[in-house]
Amino acid sequence: MSLGFRMHAERTPNPNSVKWVLGQPVVPPGLGVATTNFEEAPSADVSPLAARVFEVEGVVSVLLGPDFVTASKRPESEWTDLAPGIVAGIKAWAGEAEPALGEAWQPPQLADEDEIIAKIRKVIEQDVQPYVAMDGGEIAFAGYRDGTVEVYLRGACAGCPSSTITLKMGIEARLKEEVPEVQAVVAL
Repeated sequence: MSLGFRMHAERTPNPNSVKWVLGQPVVPPGLGVATTNFEEAPSADVSPLAARVFEVEGVVSVLLGPDFVTASKRPESEWTDLAPGIVAGIKAWAGEAEPALGEAWQPPQLADEDEIIAKIRKVIEQDVQPYVAMDGGEIAFAGYRDGTVEVYLRGACAGCPSSTITLKMGIEARLKEEVPEVQAVVAL
């Protein structure tokens, strides 16, 4: 581990998710994604970092961001039991100076988009995602049909008590403002 390695934990609006902010890049720019989410343990050749965090019993998802890792736990698990193992896994990863995403990782494939979907994606990626990432979460476009935008809420946003308010008052309002064809936003 480099002498410059720093890390601190931040609470998120979701009591089942904690965001660990690292003093170094996690998901480097230029990969076509700002964050990547794992709902189950990947192999180390897909993500050495996520694989290490998933070794901690009770972790149910791992979101890797530009400079953070958000771990989500089972509701019955306690952070006092999980945090030491998660911290040890992150420190071990940093100490080996390996990339967070391994050689077998593949970026998500984007379908052909029409103009409305392109506008929706732009608003989500440029306006909404940076805000959501500050709380250790991710919003990902899932689809659009008949005026309704479908999104996935991941990381600290998944199961968060505040996610309905964020979805309707923040995300939906912003999309309606920029893309008049949008009538509603729903989480899958």
